[in-house]
Amino acid sequence: MTEITSSLPPLIERPGPLGWMRRNLFSTWGNSLLSLASAAFLIWVLKGLLAWVFSAAEWGVILVNMRLIMVGQFPVALVWRIWAAMYFLAFLIGNTAGLRMQKTRRKGVIVGLLLSPVVFALFSFSLPARLAIAGLSLIALAGWWLGSRWPKAFRRPVLTGWIIYFPIFMLLVRGTAGEGSPMEIVTSNLWGGLLLTFMLTVVGIVFSFPLGVFLALGRRSQLPIVRWFSVGYIELVRGVPLITILFMAQLMLPLFLPQGVTIDRVIRAMVGITLFSAAYLAENVRGGLQAIPKGQFEAAHALGLSGFQSMFYIILPQALRLVIPILVGQFIALFKDTSLVAIVGLFDLLGIAKTVLAQPDFLGLQREVYAFISLIYWVLSYAMSYISQRLEVALGVGER
Repeated sequence: MTEITSSLPPLIERPGPLGWMRRNLFSTWGNSLLSLASAAFLIWVLKGLLAWVFSAAEWGVILVNMRLIMVGQFPVALVWRIWAAMYFLAFLIGNTAGLRMQKTRRKGVIVGLLLSPVVFALFSFSLPARLAIAGLSLIALAGWWLGSRWPKAFRRPVLTGWIIYFPIFMLLVRGTAGEGSPMEIVTSNLWGGLLLTFMLTVVGIVFSFPLGVFLALGRRSQLPIVRWFSVGYIELVRGVPLITILFMAQLMLPLFLPQGVTIDRVIRAMVGITLFSAAYLAENVRGGLQAIPKGQFEAAHALGLSGFQSMFYIILPQALRLVIPILVGQFIALFKDTSLVAIVGLFDLLGIAKTVLAQPDFLGLQREVYAFISLIYWVLSYAMSYISQRLEVALGVGER
């Protein structure tokens, strides 16, 4: 007769804050001295930085020019369309958080993040602006509550919402009707600030991703013409900097167009960024394809799948899953590289910053303006990185 014994899980030591510090910061004399020196350096840096932020810095330049920094010269009477797009995005973010994190123990952290616009609204904006900003938190919290309360009912609608969001956003920004209408067309020369940076980034990501995937597949193709074209395009584009492609799109492209035919400057910048990013993305995807074991190809063929079916249903999903960190890193670099369009005369975040500093009332306030612009870049880049990490955990990237 066999005796059945139940094995207990191993004990896990959970030291408190002092135990953690003793283990990680003061385990040896060398680590103790290094920790104390680092702490002294950080205190010295933060003391001067906080003193400048809360005492010496003149943040009035940001508050006065906040609308210019966010939407550029977009007509004031039509800014409600931008707010409508932001409310829709806030609801999608909150609803997605409610669906994906309904069982998490960190609900307080999620609610705190969704309430972050309220903190931003505490600054000295006008009362309508404060109410509009605080409304983002209310919409996001409503989406989170609905998603966590009825996850099955909102799973498909929120996916559809993410798919149609960008077309709706473009429709609201550009408009469809004539002058005097609520949907009056706003030409791209009035787009600027964070609005233009966001549009350049999203367009670059959305269109460069499929183009890069097809170039990666073309480079591995057995057809010589397709392979040579893909290799030539990738190596040619990767051999020149982005600013060169932007200059060619802005200055040289009009020389090759028929007389009377013009292409909008923003469209030209979007095309240049897309073509440049696609070449680098193709190499990242090709690295993921090469990491797939040969047995996966053989197993797909053994199941009777065609080459197209094997690639798009078996091989490519695994390859994209492997290169998620690299792809998100490239998307973050693309977001920051959009600042180069300021050199070719477009008023993105960096271009608007130069415009603000050119005003006679704000001469010499470069530190305040560029510090705020850098904060925007950091917050959005960190948000993309955080979403990438959550996606990696959900898909089990790096786990067997």
